[in-house]
Amino acid sequence: MHLPAGCAAPYGSMAAPGAATAALVQYVVLRGDLARSWPLGAAVAQGCHAALAAAHEHRQHPDTRAYLEMGGAMRTVVLEAPDEAALTALAETLKQNSVDHHVWTEQPENVATCLALRPYPKDQVHQHLKKFKLLK
Repeated sequence: MHLPAGCAAPYGSMAAPGAATAALVQYVVLRGDLARSWPLGAAVAQGCHAALAAAHEHRQHPDTRAYLEMGGAMRTVVLEAPDEAALTALAETLKQNSVDHHVWTEQPENVATCLALRPYPKDQVHQHLKKFKLLK
């Protein structure tokens, strides 16, 4: 982000205590069964919806603010859940561990397609996601 001389970024020092801005990452977990059976654009849209919803819901969190201020340096990791049951189980695990996230449910079908965490330092959430592979 380029600002005129003398101007500070509005959230420049808002990262949570101890959180290194460079270590912030937003994880998006898309259902692989849908990624392979839906048109590519529709699958990508699900991930976009989930990521934006998670960021919006947690927009006041210092890590979310710091992440959004990173601009082109933002890091997003897109993982694959094999099916709806795996996505639902992950959502339950995240809920039980108080990990902020949003499950995107496509309407009017009422189908859970994707979930996204708000931006987190990787070391705070990686243990919940390590069994999921990168989406290919």
